[in-house]
Amino acid sequence: MERIQAAIQKAKEQRGEAPAGPAAPVLGAGPVAAARQARAGVAQGPGPAWPELAGFEPDPAQMSRARVVTFADADPAHVTFDMMRTKILRVLRQNGWTSLGITSPTADCGKTTVSLNLAFSLAHQPEIRTVLVDLDLRRPAVARHLGLAAPQSMASVLRGTRPVAENFVRYGDNLAIGTNASGIRASSELLLNPATAQGVAGLKAAFQPDVILYDLPPMLQSDDVMAFLPHLDCVLLIAAAEKSRLDEVDKCEHELSEQTNVLGVVLNKCRYGGEEYGYY
Repeated sequence: MERIQAAIQKAKEQRGEAPAGPAAPVLGAGPVAAARQARAGVAQGPGPAWPELAGFEPDPAQMSRARVVTFADADPAHVTFDMMRTKILRVLRQNGWTSLGITSPTADCGKTTVSLNLAFSLAHQPEIRTVLVDLDLRRPAVARHLGLAAPQSMASVLRGTRPVAENFVRYGDNLAIGTNASGIRASSELLLNPATAQGVAGLKAAFQPDVILYDLPPMLQSDDVMAFLPHLDCVLLIAAAEKSRLDEVDKCEHELSEQTNVLGVVLNKCRYGGEEYGYY
């Protein structure tokens, strides 16, 4: 936790920012009150879109194949994601943040798997409204991992040509998931367009989420992540064991910390499980 806080403080100092003012009252509130305070700054819009969303019940076999271990909690690995969820929630609440981007240095590091596991782990907290957005506009993967046959177009939502409620499905009462049917060209141009800021504001106004997760593209393979960073409160970097090079991780951490708050680096695809999984 100290490393996360140090990374956040370093990023703020590099940008010359003063410590966040609203942190103290959020810390003094309970979980539900803190969530309401975090949503107080969301732009006014049509109101929550949750009742309009089509319900979605994932196939347990598909979720197992996709390694979404937090869906059923049968795999002991879910504990690791639950610990990550708790640490992230503490930092978000302390700073009044809601928007978290998840990226990786290169492809095949497992960022989508981490995004989905974190989303379903958050869904186990009934007082928290979570939104997961597939913003890997070049190689979307969330729909494939979930086995969704008719994913929609997040690009159309950002452009304002498709209603938010038609592009998301709802799992339970507190998790909304937005997907893509296929990749698009000129994705960075779309993310840099001023209309995207309105699209992001529309998402927040429609869902009024406590946490909104963005599954972003790999950072070193396009400029999409850098284009979208102004819309994020913080970022989580996913590295793959025996794949991601140290210089790649260092480069990404440095560039991200210059633009936003870096929560930390997650080592994924590690083959050593450890004996502590036998605790329970």
